[in-house]
Amino acid sequence: MTTTNADVTGAVTADASVTPEVAHLDQGDADRDDHYLRLAGARVVATDALLRVRDNLADVLAAKAMMCVHGDAGLGKTLSVNASLRELAPETVCRVQFRARPTPRDIRHELFRALDIGGEPPSKPIEFDGVLKDVLRQRFRVLVCDEAQWLSRECFEYWRHLWDDRATDIAIVFVGGGDCYQVLRREPMLSSRVYVWQEFQRMPREQVLRVIRAYHPIWKHTDPDVIAFADTHAGHGNFRAWAKITAHAARALTRLDRQVVDQEVLGWVFSKLSGRAG
Repeated sequence: MTTTNADVTGAVTADASVTPEVAHLDQGDADRDDHYLRLAGARVVATDALLRVRDNLADVLAAKAMMCVHGDAGLGKTLSVNASLRELAPETVCRVQFRARPTPRDIRHELFRALDIGGEPPSKPIEFDGVLKDVLRQRFRVLVCDEAQWLSRECFEYWRHLWDDRATDIAIVFVGGGDCYQVLRREPMLSSRVYVWQEFQRMPREQVLRVIRAYHPIWKHTDPDVIAFADTHAGHGNFRAWAKITAHAARALTRLDRQVVDQEVLGWVFSKLSGRAG
């Protein structure tokens, strides 16, 4: 892998129009696809985990290294990585994602598509690898492998094979669940090459109270006790859960003709989330 540094150190600038809890790398509609349910009005907020991932990614890109972002579902891993990379390296990112147990062949074909190489993919692995490496040596790229918990040891080895090549000019970011971490850690040849590990965990209550008000306009004037109650009974410090609460609460405000989320609104929301009658 080449060792010269690329200009990937984008700065996050202050913006007086947003609260301190809203991440300055929020790009409005550009981020909407990253939000669960594509929730209208949702903002990228400055959770502790997002701020750490942004700083860690800056280090990984500068070193042209590998990173593993792991944790339970719904904690904001993918959104944080995507939002950070839009700020740090918007023109260099190549994303691939797998929904089932992939093979190295699947990775080759996904990269061929994501890199927009064109033409027909080579039929032989050694020729296919040569084509991919030729493209990956032309300019610096950040390869993001989402849902990496589906990868086998052989698949991780294939990523290592691409990164180890002295001619390729890449950084690799794995984003996935706990299995991703476990597979990598079991293999010293792989884990020794990961430059930064970051685990996402549930937000503690203090952080929920700090960031949820900035996450969506419906929470801006909500009593902190109401937010804490929602987190205790449904949110549990999980951003995907909070997206569902927010989507239902926004609809409830309209149906109940309310301006602010209160206990009655939450009761309506919980009736949608519990899956139980009564």
